[in-house]
Amino acid sequence: MNNEQKRDFADFVAARSDSLIRLAYVLTGDQDTAEDLLQTALTKTASRWNKIRDNPEAYVRKVMYHEQVSRWRSPRWGREKLVDSPPERMASDRTAEVDDHLALQQALRALPPRKRAVLVLRYYEDLPESEVATIMGCSVGTVRSQTHQAITRLRELVRKPVMLEAWK
Repeated sequence: MNNEQKRDFADFVAARSDSLIRLAYVLTGDQDTAEDLLQTALTKTASRWNKIRDNPEAYVRKVMYHEQVSRWRSPRWGREKLVDSPPERMASDRTAEVDDHLALQQALRALPPRKRAVLVLRYYEDLPESEVATIMGCSVGTVRSQTHQAITRLRELVRKPVMLEAWK
């Protein structure tokens, strides 16, 4: 690879790495493994750079896909790793958090669409009241009253006021 090709390759990596690492993460489900997968794909791409310069991203994506499929097919993939002793601490029990989350989801689904939309826009999307009012085609006062009514109804449905403190 000559200096111009090295520069082209470096520019490609700098410009497309963010997008490619996201694909690698989706394929692997793990950040460290995703970085390894992308590194492998870029190494293979660099060795063939003069032949694939017209569409290098497609080539990198194809290499990542094929590499990951090969890893899945490998007899070592998914095996447990043996260690001398178990981890010192156990993972905490998050069952209560999951139950609260599911109860909140169910309560949100029970709200009328307009009240649900106000809560989603205000608290999930973190939009100011004025922007929510513009999106919904109503006044800021209506957004405030709808928000108050929706939170009150959520509290009734969930019956866990502590969990809903974040919704105030």
